[in-house]
Amino acid sequence: MKKILITGASGLLGKALKTLFKSKYDIIPTSKNYDKYQKNYFLDITNPILIRDIVSATSPDIIINLAALTNVDLCEERPDLAFSVNFAGLQNIVEIFNGPIIQLSTDYVFDGKAGQYNENSSVNPINVYGRTKLEAEIFLKENSKDSLIIRTNVLYDYVSESPASFLNWVVKSLQDDKKINVVDDQWNNPTWTKSIAIAIDKAIKFELNGLIHWGDNDYVSRYDFAIKIAETFQLNKKLIKPIKTAELNQIAPRPLKGGLNMDRAKNILNLEPSNISDCLKYIWENVNA
Repeated sequence: MKKILITGASGLLGKALKTLFKSKYDIIPTSKNYDKYQKNYFLDITNPILIRDIVSATSPDIIINLAALTNVDLCEERPDLAFSVNFAGLQNIVEIFNGPIIQLSTDYVFDGKAGQYNENSSVNPINVYGRTKLEAEIFLKENSKDSLIIRTNVLYDYVSESPASFLNWVVKSLQDDKKINVVDDQWNNPTWTKSIAIAIDKAIKFELNGLIHWGDNDYVSRYDFAIKIAETFQLNKKLIKPIKTAELNQIAPRPLKGGLNMDRAKNILNLEPSNISDCLKYIWENVNA
């Protein structure tokens, strides 16, 4: 049984991986955040001593690096912090661990002018977050040939203790009869965490390396996604108002036409991406079970 160390395991994708992997692999979940329910080991990837200690103590076969600073505006305000986590953190892992690494990346490495992007599309990040993730990709390609980069976008699930989730925010707001503004000019293919967890599992089985894109099938605006959520959870979609990204006056610029083309990954993994409606229906049924 392969031994897999997961960094950032307290996040949405980390939770999905732990659920899927628990009977398949010997997993070592780690997180910088204290989480008494998830029983993760403490690990701050900006501290090479901590990485060395846990790698030495557990001898993993694979490391899946989910640890990242994903608050896009905070990255713009604190580029030093963003680079220390998103780039230098991965650099620490590569310099200490000799085995394959699966690195999660993002469609924010693109400028958002011509999505959906494939693996050969030209990269051109327009904010600090995208630049840090791209620098991490470049470093990993040059220094860890057996490793795999998986770009994804707009991960979602319904997790009660994760209010930062877009799905949670929409559901909770509408349940409380709150009006919400959602941008209708940012396009992606939102990805259920269980869907990408299954893709990661297949990539491990195939010992895949290099670069792939993974997201779910539907290419929608964030507003359309919110409407689908409201319809599935039987909530009042009239409370959702479409606005433009420029109206939010956010610190970091956002790519507008992002999203990913998954043709290469579908062929390699022999796997079909999920549809938003099916995923949301499954989530809704389980929330209400």
